[in-house]
Amino acid sequence: MAGAAGRRALSGVRTAVGALIAVDGVDGAALVAAARDALESRARGGISRWDASGVFQDLAVAESTAGAPSPRTLLLLYAADLAFRLRWQIRPAIAEGRTVAAAPYVDTAIAFGRAAGLPSTWLTNLFRFAPRPAERRVVHPPRRRAVPAADGFVGFSCDRMVGATDRAARRRLIDGVVQALKQRERGR
Repeated sequence: MAGAAGRRALSGVRTAVGALIAVDGVDGAALVAAARDALESRARGGISRWDASGVFQDLAVAESTAGAPSPRTLLLLYAADLAFRLRWQIRPAIAEGRTVAAAPYVDTAIAFGRAAGLPSTWLTNLFRFAPRPAERRVVHPPRRRAVPAADGFVGFSCDRMVGATDRAARRRLIDGVVQALKQRERGR
């Protein structure tokens, strides 16, 4: 324990400790609203949204000749973006005593991978670097709701994989993500 932080710890002075709230689901707008609700009673907090690194913005403008990304590619990009968010947004804010709502966090990505047919062991290993949240919230879409827009990770990924015009395939994949999220929730 060297430096000022070590001296404070030894002197008995407590520093503020923040918290991480995971907000997962398929609808990007609903995730942000739920993240805001989660932070409402907290004095200091903020939202860490997917694509903070801009990697998905770059993918969105890629030419069609680049081809459709695989689920593994999308999840590797998500993991890279989450590592960016942890390094530049989440961990620094928590160290300053702030609460951060990550929208979405790991469960959404794992549910997407499961719905796309990827092995759970590969998904678990991919996100092993992510710290456990102090609190978890899952936002479930209402029944009979239209297919979510591409404003969130799941909608964006579905559009890139199956195309925005194949509504049936997109709906099946999104329904699979919803079911996988429910299974993860029951497993806790």
